[in-house]
Amino acid sequence: MIMAGSVIVIGAGSAGMEVSGVLARSGVSVTLIEKTANTGGHVKNWHHLFPDHRDGADVVSYMGVRAGHKLVNILTGTEIRELSRKGGKFHATTEGGSELTGDAVVVATGFDLFDCSRKEEYGYGIYDNVHTSAELEEMFRAGRLTTASGKEPEKIGFVHCVGSRDEKVGNLYCSKLCCVTAVKQAIEVRKKLPRSKVFCFYMDMRMGGASYEELYREAQEEWGISFIRGKVSEAGEMIDHRIQVKVEDTLVGRPLKLELDMLFLMAGMEMSEAGARISRIAGLKTGENRFLLASDNHYGSNRGNVEGIFYAGSCTAPMNITETISHARAAATEVIDYLNGINLK
Repeated sequence: MIMAGSVIVIGAGSAGMEVSGVLARSGVSVTLIEKTANTGGHVKNWHHLFPDHRDGADVVSYMGVRAGHKLVNILTGTEIRELSRKGGKFHATTEGGSELTGDAVVVATGFDLFDCSRKEEYGYGIYDNVHTSAELEEMFRAGRLTTASGKEPEKIGFVHCVGSRDEKVGNLYCSKLCCVTAVKQAIEVRKKLPRSKVFCFYMDMRMGGASYEELYREAQEEWGISFIRGKVSEAGEMIDHRIQVKVEDTLVGRPLKLELDMLFLMAGMEMSEAGARISRIAGLKTGENRFLLASDNHYGSNRGNVEGIFYAGSCTAPMNITETISHARAAATEVIDYLNGINLK
């Protein structure tokens, strides 16, 4: 039997919506807070998902149904200014001055994409034909994939690990999804532009997910995508606005120069600004990767250092959608145990 209780969930992306739905169906009253105008997080910006090229709108619709319970009160365009615990209750003050209370808090603030303009050598924000992986998804959804001059590109490049595994920007960790994103998007480009030539520049392929390796094989065998093992050292704009990249092919041990019509940067994940802000005001610890630090890597990934505050999704580490939803469901279980007075330690 679940005791009556109330929970504040911060962040209405995949994790926040899933944990809210599970808690509500268990009889828990939920206040779901989202800083932007819409729920859905990053998923709502994706055209097709890997590895099965499923329409991202399907997942957004699923999450909407899960969180659309009568016990879930969704507040969009809302940010938390203060968060503290008094008398066994959590008290949150919004930027607008509203006061919220809850018996527990779930932080589901997700991630931010790396700002690719920090890697000036790639020319993002400088050259018109250099874009991010997120911007390519927008092009797919709009049904338009052309250069800045409106021409159909013939040669297209993808740069892996932009902002990940990079000591210069302070991100030593792997963002986990850059490689499979590049593979998925490269296949989609070839489907839309059958005559195009597509190149992926990678350090090493990390395809750690169900059917990811198979997708990588498909990209090579069925779509003829060229994978070049080597880090792009520089991208420069030519007089005709094409992009020239300099890269060393480490498998054959020689430098290469390639002229491309478009270059796409696979932006990695970073701890979200919203999550970092919550960690400061609530006294939550962060790890070396600056994501929220779980109490234990094996059996405490949903718990942090403040009793009654739980974590769901990629606020703790890079995750794919499947992992995020599973992590959110686990967080709901932890919260229910906490509300029922079960010792979690």
